[in-house]
Amino acid sequence: PGQPVPGVFLHKILILLQVTLSVVVGKTLMILFPNAMKRYILKMGEKSRMNRNPKFSYENWGPTFFSFKYLQFVLKVKWKRLEDEAYEGHPAPNTPVVTLGGEVCHVLDFMKDNRPLILNFGSYFSSIADFLIIYIEEAHAVDGWAFKNNIVIKNHRSLEDRKAAAQLLQKNHPLCPVVLDTMENLSSSKYAALPERLYMLQGGKVLYKGGVGPWNYHPQEIRAILEKLE
Repeated sequence: PGQPVPGVFLHKILILLQVTLSVVVGKTLMILFPNAMKRYILKMGEKSRMNRNPKFSYENWGPTFFSFKYLQFVLKVKWKRLEDEAYEGHPAPNTPVVTLGGEVCHVLDFMKDNRPLILNFGSYFSSIADFLIIYIEEAHAVDGWAFKNNIVIKNHRSLEDRKAAAQLLQKNHPLCPVVLDTMENLSSSKYAALPERLYMLQGGKVLYKGGVGPWNYHPQEIRAILEKLE
């Protein structure tokens, strides 16, 4: 069950103060100690995939940290986590999604008998589990918290915008179905998935809830669970 409205409002205010303070401190440290902060941010980048692309250097993304767009995005992510309804061992939220063909269906429609279903919000073990990519709102849209030398995609203003962005992903042949979150971002909210997250569902319940990406997005944890199921 969600928090009462006054409680949510107070929690949002506290998050606003916390994030604003951290951004002010982070920006000040970047100005006073640029080299030390660069080493710190690169160390954080090692936890994600940011450092693995030779065409995507620190200069493309590092200096954007602690900017106003960064502040706006982090606030959106943390506020959305207040709507989280996905908990390990509890029923999985059966939120609506839209296929690239325009058909409205629900997350649990993709479950087959008692086989695990891996949700990749944002990839494989297809013999004992099924996979589903749910395309959610952009983390680094060009009109949001943008990185340089990145794919040029604007924030989605319509379901057609989201479909066009997902079709770019589909060109990479992800080997599993790709569906779209609704424009109300219900799946992203109920699963607290922004900017990226992994889940494993089984029997209509949440079996595994991964950490929030990019720092805590660990596909190897899914692999370890599936290896035990083989």
